[in-house]
Amino acid sequence: MAAAFVLFATWIILGMPAALIGIPLALFTHDMGPLYRWSMAIVRVGLRLAGIRIEACWASPPDPSRRYIFLSNHVSNLDPPVLFPLLPGRASAFVKRSLMKIPVLGYGMQLAEFIPVDRDGRVESAAESVQTAARVLASGFHILSFVEGTRSRDGRLQPFKKGPFFLAMETGAPVIPVSMYGTESMMKKGSMKIFPGTAHIAFHEPILPRDYATREDLMDAVRAAIASGLPDWMRNEVPGS
Repeated sequence: MAAAFVLFATWIILGMPAALIGIPLALFTHDMGPLYRWSMAIVRVGLRLAGIRIEACWASPPDPSRRYIFLSNHVSNLDPPVLFPLLPGRASAFVKRSLMKIPVLGYGMQLAEFIPVDRDGRVESAAESVQTAARVLASGFHILSFVEGTRSRDGRLQPFKKGPFFLAMETGAPVIPVSMYGTESMMKKGSMKIFPGTAHIAFHEPILPRDYATREDLMDAVRAAIASGLPDWMRNEVPGS
Protein backbone atom coordinates (compact mmCIF):
# COMPACT_ATOMS: atom_id res chain seq x y z
CA MET A 1 0.00 0.00 0.00
CA ALA A 2 3.04 2.30 0.21
CA ALA A 3 2.84 3.26 -3.46
CA ALA A 4 -0.88 4.05 -3.16
CA PHE A 5 -0.24 6.22 -0.10
CA VAL A 6 2.54 8.13 -1.85
CA LEU A 7 0.46 8.62 -4.98
CA PHE A 8 -2.70 9.89 -3.32
CA ALA A 9 -0.83 11.92 -0.68
CA THR A 10 1.11 13.69 -3.44
CA TRP A 11 -2.03 14.47 -5.40
CA ILE A 12 -3.81 15.79 -2.30
CA ILE A 13 -0.89 17.82 -0.91
CA LEU A 14 -0.12 19.44 -4.27
CA GLY A 15 -3.63 19.37 -5.67
CA MET A 16 -5.41 21.34 -2.95
CA PRO A 17 -3.27 24.49 -3.27
CA ALA A 18 -3.46 24.22 -7.07
CA ALA A 19 -7.27 24.03 -6.86
CA LEU A 20 -7.52 26.89 -4.36
CA ILE A 21 -5.49 29.13 -6.66
CA GLY A 22 -6.35 27.69 -10.07
CA ILE A 23 -10.14 27.49 -9.85
CA PRO A 24 -10.68 31.15 -8.88
CA LEU A 25 -8.08 32.15 -11.47
CA ALA A 26 -9.91 30.16 -14.15
CA LEU A 27 -13.23 31.72 -13.19
CA PHE A 28 -11.74 35.23 -13.27
CA THR A 29 -9.80 34.86 -16.53
CA HIS A 30 -12.11 32.36 -18.27
CA ASP A 31 -8.97 30.37 -19.06
CA MET A 32 -8.59 26.81 -17.77
CA GLY A 33 -5.17 26.43 -19.39
CA PRO A 34 -2.99 27.14 -16.32
CA LEU A 35 -5.05 24.89 -14.02
CA TYR A 36 -5.02 22.11 -16.61
CA ARG A 37 -1.23 22.31 -16.98
CA TRP A 38 -0.73 22.38 -13.21
CA SER A 39 -3.00 19.35 -12.85
CA MET A 40 -1.07 17.35 -15.45
CA ALA A 41 2.22 18.23 -13.77
CA ILE A 42 0.89 17.11 -10.38
CA VAL A 43 -0.35 13.84 -11.88
CA ARG A 44 3.08 13.17 -13.40
CA VAL A 45 4.88 13.92 -10.10
CA GLY A 46 2.59 11.57 -8.17
CA LEU A 47 3.10 8.73 -10.62
CA ARG A 48 6.86 9.18 -10.60
CA LEU A 49 7.10 9.20 -6.80
CA ALA A 50 4.90 6.08 -6.61
CA GLY A 51 7.35 4.20 -8.84
CA ILE A 52 5.10 4.11 -11.90
CA ARG A 53 7.24 4.37 -15.02
CA ILE A 54 5.79 5.15 -18.43
CA GLU A 55 7.04 3.97 -21.80
CA ALA A 56 5.10 5.61 -24.63
CA CYS A 57 5.65 5.60 -28.37
CA TRP A 58 3.89 7.37 -31.25
CA ALA A 59 3.58 5.83 -34.71
CA SER A 60 3.81 9.39 -36.07
CA PRO A 61 3.76 12.86 -34.47
CA PRO A 62 0.21 14.27 -34.19
CA ASP A 63 -0.60 17.27 -36.36
CA PRO A 64 -0.83 20.25 -33.94
CA SER A 65 -3.46 21.87 -36.17
CA ARG A 66 -5.89 18.96 -35.83
CA ARG A 67 -8.08 17.65 -33.02
CA TYR A 68 -8.18 13.91 -32.46
CA ILE A 69 -10.40 11.31 -30.85
CA PHE A 70 -8.15 9.00 -28.81
CA LEU A 71 -9.69 5.55 -28.30
CA SER A 72 -7.97 3.28 -25.77
CA ASN A 73 -8.50 -0.06 -24.10
CA HIS A 74 -9.02 0.08 -20.32
CA VAL A 75 -7.45 -2.27 -17.77
CA SER A 76 -6.95 -0.23 -14.57
CA ASN A 77 -7.96 2.89 -12.66
CA LEU A 78 -4.41 4.06 -13.31
CA ASP A 79 -5.10 4.35 -17.04
CA PRO A 80 -6.54 7.90 -17.04
CA PRO A 81 -3.73 9.50 -14.97
CA VAL A 82 -1.12 7.64 -16.99
CA LEU A 83 -2.62 8.56 -20.36
CA PHE A 84 -3.90 12.11 -19.92
CA PRO A 85 -0.53 13.87 -19.44
CA LEU A 86 0.73 12.24 -22.65
CA LEU A 87 -1.95 13.81 -24.84
CA PRO A 88 -0.97 16.95 -26.76
CA GLY A 89 -2.67 20.23 -25.82
CA ARG A 90 -5.99 20.18 -23.97
CA ALA A 91 -8.12 17.07 -23.82
CA SER A 92 -11.57 16.20 -22.52
CA ALA A 93 -12.99 12.78 -21.74
CA PHE A 94 -16.21 10.88 -21.19
CA VAL A 95 -16.79 10.37 -17.43
CA LYS A 96 -19.59 8.88 -15.36
CA ARG A 97 -22.03 11.60 -14.36
CA SER A 98 -21.76 10.52 -10.72
CA LEU A 99 -18.09 11.58 -10.66
CA MET A 100 -19.14 15.11 -11.55
CA LYS A 101 -20.86 15.32 -8.14
CA ILE A 102 -17.66 14.82 -6.12
CA PRO A 103 -16.76 18.07 -4.31
CA VAL A 104 -13.84 20.02 -5.86
CA LEU A 105 -12.94 17.18 -8.27
CA GLY A 106 -16.35 17.24 -9.93
CA TYR A 107 -16.32 21.01 -10.21
CA GLY A 108 -12.86 20.85 -11.76
CA MET A 109 -14.16 18.34 -14.30
CA GLN A 110 -16.99 20.69 -15.19
CA LEU A 111 -14.57 23.58 -15.67
CA ALA A 112 -12.39 21.31 -17.83
CA GLU A 113 -15.47 20.50 -19.96
CA PHE A 114 -15.43 16.78 -19.32
CA ILE A 115 -18.39 15.02 -20.88
CA PRO A 116 -20.88 13.39 -18.47
CA VAL A 117 -22.21 9.97 -19.43
CA ASP A 118 -25.31 8.28 -18.03
CA ARG A 119 -25.22 4.50 -17.74
CA ASP A 120 -29.00 4.16 -18.08
CA GLY A 121 -28.82 2.60 -21.53
CA ARG A 122 -31.23 5.12 -23.06
CA VAL A 123 -30.64 6.19 -26.66
CA GLU A 124 -31.45 9.78 -25.70
CA SER A 125 -28.72 9.84 -23.05
CA ALA A 126 -26.15 8.46 -25.44
CA ALA A 127 -27.13 10.96 -28.14
CA GLU A 128 -26.83 13.84 -25.65
CA SER A 129 -23.31 12.74 -24.68
CA VAL A 130 -22.25 12.48 -28.32
CA GLN A 131 -23.61 15.94 -29.09
CA THR A 132 -21.80 17.41 -26.08
CA ALA A 133 -18.57 15.70 -27.16
CA ALA A 134 -18.97 17.08 -30.71
CA ARG A 135 -19.30 20.59 -29.29
CA VAL A 136 -16.24 20.16 -27.05
CA LEU A 137 -14.24 18.77 -29.98
CA ALA A 138 -15.24 21.71 -32.18
CA SER A 139 -14.12 24.13 -29.46
CA GLY A 140 -10.53 22.90 -29.79
CA PHE A 141 -10.20 19.94 -27.41
CA HIS A 142 -9.05 16.42 -28.12
CA ILE A 143 -11.42 13.72 -26.87
CA LEU A 144 -10.32 10.65 -24.91
CA SER A 145 -12.56 7.62 -24.58
CA PHE A 146 -11.92 4.21 -23.06
CA VAL A 147 -13.78 2.47 -25.79
CA GLU A 148 -14.79 -0.66 -23.88
CA GLY A 149 -16.85 1.51 -21.55
CA THR A 150 -15.47 -0.05 -18.36
CA ARG A 151 -12.30 -1.68 -17.10
CA SER A 152 -11.53 -5.20 -18.22
CA ARG A 153 -11.52 -7.50 -15.21
CA ASP A 154 -8.89 -9.88 -16.62
CA GLY A 155 -7.03 -7.51 -18.96
CA ARG A 156 -8.42 -9.03 -22.15
CA LEU A 157 -9.91 -6.74 -24.77
CA GLN A 158 -13.69 -6.47 -24.43
CA PRO A 159 -16.43 -5.57 -26.94
CA PHE A 160 -16.51 -1.88 -27.81
CA LYS A 161 -19.23 0.67 -27.09
CA LYS A 162 -20.77 2.41 -30.08
CA GLY A 163 -20.87 6.00 -28.79
CA PRO A 164 -17.31 7.04 -29.71
CA PHE A 165 -17.82 5.71 -33.22
CA PHE A 166 -21.02 7.71 -33.66
CA LEU A 167 -18.95 10.74 -32.64
CA ALA A 168 -16.17 9.92 -35.10
CA MET A 169 -18.51 9.32 -38.03
CA GLU A 170 -20.56 12.44 -37.24
CA THR A 171 -17.60 14.81 -36.87
CA GLY A 172 -15.11 13.19 -39.25
CA ALA A 173 -12.36 13.77 -36.67
CA PRO A 174 -9.35 11.48 -37.07
CA VAL A 175 -9.16 8.63 -34.57
CA ILE A 176 -5.92 7.59 -32.88
CA PRO A 177 -6.16 4.06 -31.43
CA VAL A 178 -4.21 3.60 -28.19
CA SER A 179 -2.94 0.33 -26.73
CA MET A 180 -2.21 0.17 -23.00
CA TYR A 181 -0.85 -2.61 -20.86
CA GLY A 182 1.14 -3.00 -17.66
CA THR A 183 -1.27 -1.04 -15.47
CA GLU A 184 -3.47 -4.12 -15.08
CA SER A 185 -0.86 -5.61 -12.71
CA MET A 186 -0.15 -2.34 -10.89
CA MET A 187 -3.73 -1.63 -9.81
CA LYS A 188 -6.21 -4.43 -10.32
CA LYS A 189 -9.94 -3.92 -10.71
CA GLY A 190 -11.66 -3.88 -7.33
CA SER A 191 -8.47 -3.12 -5.38
CA MET A 192 -6.95 0.09 -4.03
CA LYS A 193 -3.47 -1.46 -3.81
CA ILE A 194 -0.88 -0.02 -6.18
CA PHE A 195 2.40 -1.67 -7.12
CA PRO A 196 5.32 0.03 -8.87
CA GLY A 197 5.88 -1.00 -12.46
CA THR A 198 5.95 0.13 -16.07
CA ALA A 199 2.98 1.21 -18.14
CA HIS A 200 3.34 0.65 -21.87
CA ILE A 201 1.38 2.91 -24.24
CA ALA A 202 1.37 2.80 -28.04
CA PHE A 203 -0.28 5.56 -30.08
CA HIS A 204 -1.10 4.17 -33.51
CA GLU A 205 -1.44 5.89 -36.87
CA PRO A 206 -4.54 8.08 -37.18
CA ILE A 207 -7.58 6.45 -38.79
CA LEU A 208 -9.87 8.64 -40.89
CA PRO A 209 -13.60 7.87 -40.53
CA ARG A 210 -14.21 8.96 -44.15
CA ASP A 211 -12.24 5.92 -45.30
CA TYR A 212 -14.90 3.56 -43.90
CA ALA A 213 -18.36 2.98 -45.28
CA THR A 214 -19.98 2.10 -41.95
CA ARG A 215 -19.52 2.63 -38.23
CA GLU A 216 -18.94 -1.10 -37.84
CA ASP A 217 -16.09 -1.05 -40.35
CA LEU A 218 -14.45 1.80 -38.45
CA MET A 219 -14.92 -0.09 -35.19
CA ASP A 220 -13.23 -3.18 -36.62
CA ALA A 221 -10.26 -1.12 -37.85
CA VAL A 222 -9.79 0.54 -34.45
CA ARG A 223 -10.07 -2.79 -32.65
CA ALA A 224 -7.44 -4.35 -34.91
CA ALA A 225 -5.08 -1.43 -34.28
CA ILE A 226 -5.49 -1.54 -30.50
CA ALA A 227 -5.08 -5.33 -30.43
CA SER A 228 -1.89 -5.09 -32.49
CA GLY A 229 -0.17 -3.21 -29.66
CA LEU A 230 -1.17 -5.61 -26.88
CA PRO A 231 0.46 -8.83 -25.67
CA ASP A 232 -1.02 -11.95 -27.24
CA TRP A 233 -2.92 -12.96 -24.09
CA MET A 234 -4.81 -9.65 -24.03
CA ARG A 235 -6.05 -9.89 -27.63
CA ASN A 236 -9.52 -11.25 -27.13
CA GLU A 237 -10.84 -11.77 -30.64
CA VAL A 238 -14.42 -10.74 -29.98
CA PRO A 239 -16.17 -8.84 -32.76
CA GLY A 240 -16.93 -5.18 -32.00
CA SER A 241 -20.41 -4.53 -30.70
